[in-house]
Amino acid sequence: MYDEKKAQHAVNFINCLKHTKGQWRGVPFDLLPWQDKIIRDIFGTIRDNGYRQYNTAYVEIPKKNGKSELAAAVALLMTCGDNEWGAEVYGCASDRQQASIVFDVAVDMIDQCPALKKRIKPIMSVKRLVYKPTNSFYQVLSAEAYTKHGLNVHAVVFDELHAQPNRDLFDVMTKGSGDARTQPLFFLITTAGNDRNSICYEQHQKALDIIEGRKIDHNFYPVIYGASDDDDWSDEKVWYKANPSLGHTIDIEKVRNAYNSARENLAEENIFRQLRLNQWVKQSVRWMQMDRWAECSFKIDIESLRGRECFAGLDLSSTTDITALVLVFPPRTADEKYIVLPYFWIPRDNLKLRVRRDHVPYDIWEQQGYIKTTEGNVVHYGFIENFIEELGTKFNIKEIAFDRWGAVQMVQNLEGMGFIVIPFGQGYKDMSPPSKELMKLTLEKRIAHGGNPVLRWMMDNIYVRTDPAGNIKPDKEKSTERIDGAIALIMALDRSIRHENKSSVYDERGIIIL
Repeated sequence: MYDEKKAQHAVNFINCLKHTKGQWRGVPFDLLPWQDKIIRDIFGTIRDNGYRQYNTAYVEIPKKNGKSELAAAVALLMTCGDNEWGAEVYGCASDRQQASIVFDVAVDMIDQCPALKKRIKPIMSVKRLVYKPTNSFYQVLSAEAYTKHGLNVHAVVFDELHAQPNRDLFDVMTKGSGDARTQPLFFLITTAGNDRNSICYEQHQKALDIIEGRKIDHNFYPVIYGASDDDDWSDEKVWYKANPSLGHTIDIEKVRNAYNSARENLAEENIFRQLRLNQWVKQSVRWMQMDRWAECSFKIDIESLRGRECFAGLDLSSTTDITALVLVFPPRTADEKYIVLPYFWIPRDNLKLRVRRDHVPYDIWEQQGYIKTTEGNVVHYGFIENFIEELGTKFNIKEIAFDRWGAVQMVQNLEGMGFIVIPFGQGYKDMSPPSKELMKLTLEKRIAHGGNPVLRWMMDNIYVRTDPAGNIKPDKEKSTERIDGAIALIMALDRSIRHENKSSVYDERGIIIL
Protein backbone atom coordinates (compact mmCIF):
# COMPACT_ATOMS: atom_id res chain seq x y z
CA MET A 1 0.00 0.00 0.00
CA TYR A 2 0.99 3.62 -0.43
CA ASP A 3 0.49 6.22 2.29
CA GLU A 4 0.74 9.69 0.78
CA LYS A 5 0.78 11.33 4.22
CA LYS A 6 3.83 9.37 5.35
CA ALA A 7 5.61 10.01 2.05
CA GLN A 8 4.88 13.75 2.24
CA HIS A 9 6.09 13.90 5.84
CA ALA A 10 9.50 12.56 4.76
CA VAL A 11 9.67 14.97 1.82
CA ASN A 12 8.66 17.93 4.00
CA PHE A 13 11.36 17.12 6.56
CA ILE A 14 14.10 17.04 3.92
CA ASN A 15 12.79 20.19 2.25
CA CYS A 16 13.37 22.01 5.55
CA LEU A 17 17.09 21.28 5.25
CA LYS A 18 19.57 23.26 3.16
CA HIS A 19 22.39 22.31 0.83
CA THR A 20 25.96 22.60 2.11
CA LYS A 21 28.34 22.65 -0.89
CA GLY A 22 29.68 25.43 -3.11
CA GLN A 23 27.17 27.66 -4.87
CA TRP A 24 24.33 25.55 -3.50
CA ARG A 25 25.13 26.22 0.17
CA GLY A 26 22.17 27.77 1.93
CA VAL A 27 19.73 26.81 -0.84
CA PRO A 28 16.68 24.86 0.43
CA PHE A 29 16.93 21.13 -0.25
CA ASP A 30 14.17 20.83 -2.84
CA LEU A 31 14.43 17.23 -3.91
CA LEU A 32 15.17 16.60 -7.57
CA PRO A 33 12.66 14.29 -9.31
CA TRP A 34 14.83 11.18 -8.92
CA GLN A 35 15.45 11.94 -5.22
CA ASP A 36 11.79 12.72 -4.61
CA LYS A 37 10.74 9.36 -6.06
CA ILE A 38 13.22 7.44 -3.89
CA ILE A 39 12.11 9.17 -0.67
CA ARG A 40 8.40 8.82 -1.44
CA ASP A 41 8.73 5.16 -2.38
CA ILE A 42 10.78 4.22 0.68
CA PHE A 43 8.80 6.13 3.27
CA GLY A 44 5.36 5.96 1.67
CA THR A 45 5.14 2.26 0.78
CA ILE A 46 3.73 0.44 3.80
CA ARG A 47 2.52 -2.98 4.87
CA ASP A 48 -0.95 -3.82 6.12
CA ASN A 49 0.23 -3.14 9.69
CA GLY A 50 1.15 0.44 8.80
CA TYR A 51 4.93 -0.01 9.00
CA ARG A 52 7.31 0.54 6.11
CA GLN A 53 7.53 -2.21 3.53
CA TYR A 54 11.16 -1.60 2.57
CA ASN A 55 13.85 -2.26 5.15
CA THR A 56 16.73 -2.11 2.63
CA ALA A 57 17.27 0.49 -0.08
CA TYR A 58 20.12 0.12 -2.54
CA VAL A 59 20.89 3.32 -4.47
CA GLU A 60 23.73 3.11 -7.01
CA ILE A 61 24.54 6.33 -8.82
CA PRO A 62 27.57 8.12 -10.36
CA LYS A 63 29.61 10.68 -8.45
CA LYS A 64 28.53 14.31 -8.04
CA ASN A 65 24.81 13.57 -8.23
CA GLY A 66 24.16 14.76 -4.67
CA LYS A 67 24.73 11.38 -3.05
CA SER A 68 26.24 12.66 0.20
CA GLU A 69 23.55 15.32 0.64
CA LEU A 70 20.77 12.76 0.19
CA ALA A 71 22.46 10.29 2.55
CA ALA A 72 22.86 12.98 5.23
CA ALA A 73 19.23 14.01 4.84
CA VAL A 74 18.07 10.40 5.28
CA ALA A 75 20.29 10.01 8.35
CA LEU A 76 18.77 13.12 9.96
CA LEU A 77 15.25 12.05 9.00
CA MET A 78 15.73 8.66 10.66
CA THR A 79 17.27 10.30 13.73
CA CYS A 80 14.90 13.21 14.23
CA GLY A 81 11.82 12.75 12.10
CA ASP A 82 10.83 9.07 12.24
CA ASN A 83 9.02 9.16 15.62
CA GLU A 84 11.29 6.44 17.04
CA TRP A 85 12.25 6.72 20.70
CA GLY A 86 15.92 6.03 21.34
CA ALA A 87 16.67 5.60 17.65
CA GLU A 88 20.21 4.47 16.92
CA VAL A 89 21.29 5.64 13.48
CA TYR A 90 24.75 4.74 12.20
CA GLY A 91 26.75 6.14 9.34
CA CYS A 92 29.10 3.50 7.96
CA ALA A 93 31.87 3.51 5.38
CA SER A 94 35.17 1.81 4.62
CA ASP A 95 37.04 4.02 7.09
CA ARG A 96 36.26 6.73 9.60
CA GLN A 97 37.28 9.52 7.23
CA GLN A 98 34.89 8.32 4.52
CA ALA A 99 32.08 7.86 7.05
CA SER A 100 32.69 11.40 8.29
CA ILE A 101 31.89 12.89 4.87
CA VAL A 102 28.15 12.31 5.23
CA PHE A 103 28.31 13.15 8.94
CA ASP A 104 29.96 16.51 8.26
CA VAL A 105 27.25 17.32 5.71
CA ALA A 106 24.63 16.51 8.34
CA VAL A 107 26.36 18.81 10.86
CA ASP A 108 26.33 21.65 8.33
CA MET A 109 22.64 21.03 7.60
CA ILE A 110 21.89 21.26 11.32
CA ASP A 111 23.80 24.55 11.62
CA GLN A 112 21.55 26.00 8.91
CA CYS A 113 18.32 24.77 10.52
CA PRO A 114 17.47 26.61 13.77
CA ALA A 115 14.75 24.10 14.74
CA LEU A 116 17.24 21.20 14.67
CA LYS A 117 20.16 23.18 16.03
CA LYS A 118 18.43 23.90 19.34
CA ARG A 119 17.32 20.27 19.72
CA ILE A 120 20.53 18.46 18.76
CA LYS A 121 23.61 18.12 20.93
CA PRO A 122 26.75 17.42 18.89
CA ILE A 123 29.53 15.35 20.48
CA MET A 124 32.20 15.95 17.88
CA SER A 125 34.97 14.01 19.63
CA VAL A 126 33.14 10.75 18.87
CA LYS A 127 31.23 11.94 15.78
CA ARG A 128 27.81 11.68 17.40
CA LEU A 129 24.68 13.86 17.11
CA VAL A 130 22.13 13.43 19.92
CA TYR A 131 18.51 14.40 19.25
CA LYS A 132 17.32 15.32 22.75
CA PRO A 133 13.49 15.13 22.33
CA THR A 134 13.58 11.36 21.69
CA ASN A 135 17.04 10.54 23.09
CA SER A 136 18.08 9.35 19.63
CA PHE A 137 21.48 9.68 18.03
CA TYR A 138 23.37 9.52 14.74
CA GLN A 139 26.85 8.00 15.11
CA VAL A 140 29.77 7.46 12.74
CA LEU A 141 31.23 3.96 12.48
CA SER A 142 33.96 2.52 10.28
CA ALA A 143 35.07 -0.91 9.17
CA GLU A 144 36.41 -2.26 12.50
CA ALA A 145 33.42 -4.59 12.58
CA TYR A 146 34.50 -6.67 15.54
CA THR A 147 33.50 -3.86 17.94
CA LYS A 148 29.97 -3.42 16.58
CA HIS A 149 28.02 -6.40 17.93
CA GLY A 150 25.10 -5.71 20.28
CA LEU A 151 23.83 -2.55 18.57
CA ASN A 152 20.11 -1.82 18.50
CA VAL A 153 19.94 -0.38 15.03
CA HIS A 154 17.07 1.76 13.77
CA ALA A 155 18.88 2.84 10.60
CA VAL A 156 22.21 2.40 8.86
CA VAL A 157 23.44 4.72 6.13
CA PHE A 158 26.19 2.93 4.20
CA ASP A 159 28.19 5.38 2.09
CA GLU A 160 30.31 4.04 -0.82
CA LEU A 161 29.54 0.41 -0.11
CA HIS A 162 31.83 -0.57 -3.00
CA ALA A 163 34.86 0.53 -0.95
CA GLN A 164 34.21 -1.92 1.92
CA PRO A 165 37.35 -4.11 2.30
CA ASN A 166 35.21 -7.13 3.19
CA ARG A 167 31.65 -7.99 4.20
CA ASP A 168 32.24 -7.99 7.97
CA LEU A 169 30.83 -4.55 8.80
CA PHE A 170 27.88 -5.02 6.45
CA ASP A 171 26.95 -8.35 8.03
CA VAL A 172 27.27 -7.04 11.58
CA MET A 173 25.14 -3.98 10.86
CA THR A 174 22.39 -5.64 8.80
CA LYS A 175 22.03 -9.22 10.07
CA GLY A 176 19.70 -9.13 13.05
CA SER A 177 20.82 -5.77 14.40
CA GLY A 178 17.42 -4.19 13.71
CA ASP A 179 15.24 -7.04 14.93
CA ALA A 180 14.13 -5.09 18.01
CA ARG A 181 12.86 -2.22 15.82
CA THR A 182 9.47 -2.14 14.10
CA GLN A 183 10.70 -0.56 10.85
CA PRO A 184 14.49 -0.41 10.55
CA LEU A 185 16.06 0.95 7.38
CA PHE A 186 19.36 0.01 5.79
CA PHE A 187 20.12 2.76 3.27
CA LEU A 188 22.96 1.68 0.98
CA ILE A 189 24.25 4.37 -1.39
CA THR A 190 27.30 3.97 -3.59
CA THR A 191 28.92 4.37 -6.95
CA ALA A 192 29.93 1.31 -8.95
CA GLY A 193 33.13 -0.49 -8.04
CA ASN A 194 35.59 -2.86 -9.69
CA ASP A 195 35.53 -5.88 -7.38
CA ARG A 196 32.91 -8.36 -8.52
CA ASN A 197 33.54 -10.57 -5.51
CA SER A 198 32.59 -7.82 -3.06
CA ILE A 199 29.55 -7.36 -0.82
CA CYS A 200 28.62 -4.32 -2.91
CA TYR A 201 28.52 -6.28 -6.16
CA GLU A 202 26.43 -8.90 -4.39
CA GLN A 203 23.90 -6.19 -3.51
CA HIS A 204 24.21 -4.68 -6.99
CA GLN A 205 23.40 -8.03 -8.59
CA LYS A 206 20.45 -8.54 -6.28
CA ALA A 207 19.13 -5.06 -7.14
CA LEU A 208 19.57 -5.74 -10.85
CA ASP A 209 17.84 -9.10 -10.59
CA ILE A 210 14.85 -7.46 -8.89
CA ILE A 211 14.71 -4.61 -11.40
CA GLU A 212 14.80 -7.04 -14.34
CA GLY A 213 12.31 -9.44 -12.80
CA ARG A 214 14.61 -12.38 -12.09
CA LYS A 215 14.08 -12.13 -8.32
CA ILE A 216 11.34 -10.92 -6.00
CA ASP A 217 12.06 -9.34 -2.62
CA HIS A 218 9.30 -7.07 -1.34
CA ASN A 219 11.56 -5.71 1.41
CA PHE A 220 14.37 -4.58 -0.92
CA TYR A 221 14.13 -1.28 -2.84
CA PRO A 222 16.55 -1.17 -5.83
CA VAL A 223 17.73 1.93 -7.69
CA ILE A 224 20.54 1.82 -10.26
CA TYR A 225 21.43 4.79 -12.44
CA GLY A 226 24.13 3.98 -14.96
CA ALA A 227 25.06 3.12 -18.51
CA SER A 228 24.51 -0.44 -19.67
CA ASP A 229 27.38 -2.45 -21.11
CA ASP A 230 26.16 -1.99 -24.68
CA ASP A 231 25.59 1.77 -24.40
CA ASP A 232 27.84 4.10 -26.38
CA TRP A 233 29.92 5.72 -23.67
CA SER A 234 30.69 8.70 -25.94
CA ASP A 235 27.00 9.58 -26.42
CA GLU A 236 25.88 12.50 -24.27
CA LYS A 237 22.37 11.00 -24.12
CA VAL A 238 23.93 8.11 -22.22
CA TRP A 239 25.55 10.58 -19.82
CA TYR A 240 22.16 12.09 -19.04
CA LYS A 241 20.65 8.62 -18.63
CA ALA A 242 23.34 7.68 -16.08
CA ASN A 243 23.39 11.03 -14.25
CA PRO A 244 19.90 12.20 -13.19
CA SER A 245 21.40 15.38 -11.70
CA LEU A 246 23.25 16.33 -14.90
CA GLY A 247 22.35 19.90 -15.72
CA HIS A 248 21.42 20.57 -12.08
CA THR A 249 24.32 19.79 -9.73
CA ILE A 250 26.66 18.59 -12.50
CA ASP A 251 28.05 20.85 -15.23
CA ILE A 252 27.93 19.15 -18.63
CA GLU A 253 31.20 20.83 -19.62
CA LYS A 254 33.04 19.10 -16.80
CA VAL A 255 31.77 15.74 -17.99
CA ARG A 256 32.82 16.57 -21.54
CA ASN A 257 36.32 17.47 -20.34
CA ALA A 258 36.55 14.21 -18.39
CA TYR A 259 35.42 12.27 -21.45
CA ASN A 260 37.92 13.95 -23.77
CA SER A 261 40.71 13.04 -21.35
CA ALA A 262 39.47 9.45 -20.97
CA ARG A 263 39.21 8.97 -24.73
CA GLU A 264 42.99 9.30 -25.00
CA ASN A 265 43.86 7.09 -22.05
CA LEU A 266 42.61 3.55 -21.33
CA ALA A 267 43.23 3.93 -17.60
CA GLU A 268 41.16 7.10 -17.49
CA GLU A 269 38.47 5.44 -19.61
CA ASN A 270 37.85 2.94 -16.85
CA ILE A 271 37.70 5.70 -14.25
CA PHE A 272 35.26 7.67 -16.42
CA ARG A 273 33.07 4.61 -16.93
CA GLN A 274 33.06 3.78 -13.23
CA LEU A 275 32.64 7.21 -11.66
CA ARG A 276 30.79 9.12 -14.37
CA LEU A 277 28.69 6.35 -15.96
CA ASN A 278 28.42 4.04 -12.96
CA GLN A 279 29.65 0.95 -14.79
CA TRP A 280 31.28 -1.94 -12.96
CA VAL A 281 34.76 -2.12 -14.45
CA LYS A 282 36.98 -5.14 -14.02
CA GLN A 283 40.36 -3.73 -13.07
CA SER A 284 42.17 -0.42 -13.10
CA VAL A 285 43.43 -0.90 -16.67
CA ARG A 286 41.35 -3.09 -18.96
CA TRP A 287 43.11 -4.67 -21.95
CA MET A 288 40.35 -5.12 -24.52
CA GLN A 289 38.46 -2.06 -25.69
CA MET A 290 34.99 -3.51 -25.32
CA ASP A 291 33.24 -0.96 -27.50
CA ARG A 292 35.53 -2.04 -30.34
CA TRP A 293 34.90 -5.69 -29.50
CA ALA A 294 31.17 -5.05 -29.71
CA GLU A 295 31.63 -3.58 -33.20
CA CYS A 296 32.82 -7.03 -34.34
CA SER A 297 29.52 -8.76 -33.46
CA PHE A 298 28.93 -9.62 -37.08
CA LYS A 299 26.31 -12.29 -37.70
CA ILE A 300 27.73 -15.75 -38.44
CA ASP A 301 26.06 -18.26 -40.76
CA ILE A 302 27.25 -21.56 -39.31
CA GLU A 303 25.86 -23.62 -42.18
CA SER A 304 28.06 -21.71 -44.64
CA LEU A 305 31.10 -22.85 -42.65
CA ARG A 306 30.52 -26.57 -43.22
CA GLY A 307 33.63 -28.20 -44.64
CA ARG A 308 35.71 -25.06 -44.17
CA GLU A 309 39.25 -25.18 -42.86
CA CYS A 310 39.59 -24.00 -39.27
CA PHE A 311 41.92 -24.11 -36.27
CA ALA A 312 40.96 -24.82 -32.68
CA GLY A 313 42.15 -23.64 -29.27
CA LEU A 314 41.31 -25.81 -26.25
CA ASP A 315 41.56 -24.58 -22.66
CA LEU A 316 40.57 -27.31 -20.23
CA SER A 317 41.07 -25.22 -17.10
CA SER A 318 40.15 -27.60 -14.25
CA THR A 319 37.40 -30.19 -14.07
CA THR A 320 35.24 -27.95 -11.84
CA ASP A 321 35.62 -24.77 -13.89
CA ILE A 322 34.78 -23.72 -17.44
CA THR A 323 36.26 -25.62 -20.36
CA ALA A 324 36.49 -23.65 -23.59
CA LEU A 325 36.96 -24.67 -27.22
CA VAL A 326 37.21 -21.94 -29.85
CA LEU A 327 37.32 -22.47 -33.60
CA VAL A 328 38.86 -19.81 -35.84
CA PHE A 329 38.10 -19.88 -39.57
CA PRO A 330 40.77 -17.91 -41.48
CA PRO A 331 39.66 -15.60 -44.30
CA ARG A 332 39.89 -16.99 -47.82
CA THR A 333 39.88 -13.58 -49.50
CA ALA A 334 40.95 -10.07 -48.56
CA ASP A 335 37.32 -9.12 -47.92
CA GLU A 336 36.56 -11.94 -45.49
CA LYS A 337 37.03 -11.80 -41.72
CA TYR A 338 38.40 -14.25 -39.20
CA ILE A 339 35.28 -16.08 -37.98
CA VAL A 340 35.14 -17.21 -34.36
CA LEU A 341 32.95 -20.04 -33.04
CA PRO A 342 33.25 -20.59 -29.26
CA TYR A 343 31.94 -23.51 -27.18
CA PHE A 344 31.84 -23.72 -23.36
CA TRP A 345 31.14 -26.46 -20.81
CA ILE A 346 30.52 -26.48 -17.06
CA PRO A 347 29.37 -29.27 -14.68
CA ARG A 348 25.58 -29.52 -14.44
CA ASP A 349 25.32 -30.41 -10.75
CA ASN A 350 26.90 -27.18 -9.46
CA LEU A 351 25.34 -24.82 -12.01
CA LYS A 352 22.96 -23.13 -9.55
CA LEU A 353 25.69 -22.90 -6.91
CA ARG A 354 27.99 -21.16 -9.40
CA VAL A 355 25.26 -18.66 -10.31
CA ARG A 356 24.83 -17.70 -6.65
CA ARG A 357 28.55 -17.72 -5.89
CA ASP A 358 29.89 -15.94 -8.96
CA HIS A 359 26.86 -13.71 -9.70
CA VAL A 360 27.21 -14.76 -13.33
CA PRO A 361 24.12 -15.88 -15.34
CA TYR A 362 25.43 -19.31 -16.33
CA ASP A 363 21.89 -20.67 -16.10
CA ILE A 364 20.53 -18.14 -18.58
CA TRP A 365 23.44 -18.73 -20.94
CA GLU A 366 22.73 -22.45 -20.76
CA GLN A 367 19.07 -21.88 -21.61
CA GLN A 368 20.13 -19.71 -24.54
CA GLY A 369 22.53 -22.39 -25.78
CA TYR A 370 25.76 -20.47 -25.19
CA ILE A 371 27.00 -22.87 -22.50
CA LYS A 372 26.71 -26.67 -22.45
CA THR A 373 26.58 -28.73 -19.27
CA THR A 374 28.03 -32.16 -18.62
CA GLU A 375 26.61 -34.61 -16.11
CA GLY A 376 28.00 -34.67 -12.58
CA ASN A 377 29.89 -32.10 -10.53
CA VAL A 378 33.01 -32.05 -12.72
CA VAL A 379 33.42 -31.41 -16.43
CA HIS A 380 33.13 -34.73 -18.27
CA TYR A 381 36.08 -34.76 -20.68
CA GLY A 382 34.73 -37.78 -22.55
CA PHE A 383 31.64 -35.76 -23.46
CA ILE A 384 33.84 -32.98 -24.83
CA GLU A 385 35.96 -35.44 -26.81
CA ASN A 386 32.84 -36.82 -28.46
CA PHE A 387 31.64 -33.30 -29.20
CA ILE A 388 34.96 -32.41 -30.85
CA GLU A 389 34.84 -35.63 -32.86
CA GLU A 390 31.38 -34.63 -34.13
CA LEU A 391 32.63 -31.12 -34.96
CA GLY A 392 35.33 -32.78 -37.04
CA THR A 393 32.61 -34.21 -39.30
CA LYS A 394 31.21 -30.71 -39.93
CA PHE A 395 34.38 -28.64 -40.20
CA ASN A 396 37.90 -29.30 -41.45
CA ILE A 397 39.75 -28.88 -38.14
CA LYS A 398 43.40 -28.68 -39.18
CA GLU A 399 44.94 -28.38 -35.70
CA ILE A 400 43.94 -28.17 -32.07
CA ALA A 401 46.19 -26.03 -29.87
CA PHE A 402 46.07 -26.78 -26.15
CA ASP A 403 47.55 -25.70 -22.85
CA ARG A 404 49.81 -28.54 -21.70
CA TRP A 405 48.47 -28.39 -18.15
CA GLY A 406 46.13 -31.27 -17.32
CA ALA A 407 45.50 -32.29 -20.93
CA VAL A 408 47.61 -35.42 -21.35
CA GLN A 409 44.81 -38.00 -21.51
CA MET A 410 42.52 -35.91 -23.69
CA VAL A 411 45.38 -35.17 -26.09
CA GLN A 412 46.02 -38.89 -26.51
CA ASN A 413 42.32 -39.52 -27.10
CA LEU A 414 42.01 -36.72 -29.66
CA GLU A 415 45.12 -37.94 -31.47
CA GLY A 416 43.53 -41.37 -31.55
CA MET A 417 40.57 -39.80 -33.36
CA GLY A 418 42.93 -38.47 -36.04
CA PHE A 419 43.27 -34.86 -34.92
CA ILE A 420 46.60 -33.01 -34.98
CA VAL A 421 47.08 -31.67 -31.48
CA ILE A 422 49.72 -28.97 -30.82
CA PRO A 423 50.98 -28.02 -27.33
CA PHE A 424 50.86 -24.26 -26.76
CA GLY A 425 52.94 -22.48 -24.13
CA GLN A 426 51.34 -19.88 -21.89
CA GLY A 427 54.40 -17.64 -21.55
CA TYR A 428 55.28 -14.39 -23.30
CA LYS A 429 57.02 -16.10 -26.22
CA ASP A 430 53.91 -17.93 -27.41
CA MET A 431 51.11 -15.70 -26.15
CA SER A 432 52.34 -12.20 -27.01
CA PRO A 433 52.22 -12.28 -30.85
CA PRO A 434 48.66 -13.67 -31.18
CA SER A 435 47.39 -11.49 -28.32
CA LYS A 436 48.59 -8.37 -30.10
CA GLU A 437 47.25 -9.69 -33.38
CA LEU A 438 43.83 -10.22 -31.78
CA MET A 439 43.78 -6.61 -30.63
CA LYS A 440 44.81 -5.40 -34.09
CA LEU A 441 42.14 -7.47 -35.86
CA THR A 442 39.53 -6.19 -33.40
CA LEU A 443 40.45 -2.55 -33.95
CA GLU A 444 40.34 -3.11 -37.72
CA LYS A 445 36.99 -4.96 -37.50
CA ARG A 446 38.53 -7.94 -39.26
CA ILE A 447 37.15 -10.49 -36.83
CA ALA A 448 33.56 -11.76 -36.48
CA HIS A 449 32.47 -13.34 -33.19
CA GLY A 450 28.69 -13.12 -33.46
CA GLY A 451 28.29 -11.29 -30.15
CA ASN A 452 28.59 -14.46 -28.04
CA PRO A 453 27.88 -13.18 -24.47
CA VAL A 454 30.09 -15.74 -22.71
CA LEU A 455 33.11 -14.89 -24.84
CA ARG A 456 32.33 -11.21 -24.44
CA TRP A 457 32.30 -11.59 -20.64
CA MET A 458 35.64 -13.39 -20.74
CA MET A 459 37.24 -10.82 -23.04
CA ASP A 460 36.14 -8.10 -20.64
CA ASN A 461 37.76 -10.00 -17.76
CA ILE A 462 41.28 -9.98 -19.19
CA TYR A 463 44.16 -8.50 -17.26
CA VAL A 464 47.37 -8.48 -19.30
CA ARG A 465 50.83 -8.85 -17.83
CA THR A 466 53.68 -7.03 -19.61
CA ASP A 467 57.41 -7.80 -19.51
CA PRO A 468 60.22 -5.20 -19.84
CA ALA A 469 60.48 -5.90 -23.58
CA GLY A 470 56.83 -4.98 -24.15
CA ASN A 471 55.58 -8.54 -24.65
CA ILE A 472 52.17 -9.31 -23.20
CA LYS A 473 50.19 -12.30 -22.04
CA PRO A 474 46.78 -12.74 -20.40
CA ASP A 475 47.19 -13.38 -16.70
CA LYS A 476 44.66 -15.81 -15.23
CA GLU A 477 45.72 -15.03 -11.67
CA LYS A 478 45.24 -11.28 -11.99
CA SER A 479 42.17 -11.34 -14.23
CA THR A 480 39.08 -10.80 -12.10
CA GLU A 481 37.04 -13.72 -13.46
CA ARG A 482 37.17 -16.50 -16.07
CA ILE A 483 39.14 -15.90 -19.29
CA ASP A 484 39.29 -19.48 -20.62
CA GLY A 485 37.53 -18.61 -23.86
CA ALA A 486 39.90 -15.71 -24.50
CA ILE A 487 42.90 -18.01 -24.01
CA ALA A 488 41.43 -20.59 -26.39
CA LEU A 489 40.73 -17.87 -28.97
CA ILE A 490 44.30 -16.56 -28.81
CA MET A 491 45.74 -20.05 -29.27
CA ALA A 492 43.42 -20.83 -32.20
CA LEU A 493 44.17 -17.49 -33.85
CA ASP A 494 47.89 -18.13 -33.59
CA ARG A 495 47.64 -21.49 -35.37
CA SER A 496 45.38 -19.95 -38.02
CA ILE A 497 47.76 -17.09 -38.76
CA ARG A 498 50.80 -19.31 -38.87
CA HIS A 499 49.19 -21.42 -41.58
CA GLU A 500 48.12 -18.55 -43.81
CA ASN A 501 49.73 -19.18 -47.18
CA LYS A 502 51.71 -21.95 -45.43
CA SER A 503 53.92 -19.34 -43.78
CA SER A 504 53.77 -17.13 -40.74
CA VAL A 505 52.45 -13.60 -40.98
CA TYR A 506 54.78 -12.83 -38.10
CA ASP A 507 57.77 -13.86 -40.20
CA GLU A 508 56.65 -11.77 -43.16
CA ARG A 509 56.02 -8.50 -41.40
CA GLY A 510 57.38 -8.88 -37.88
CA ILE A 511 55.52 -8.55 -34.61
CA ILE A 512 53.22 -5.56 -34.29
CA ILE A 513 53.73 -3.57 -31.11
CA LEU A 514 50.53 -1.93 -29.87
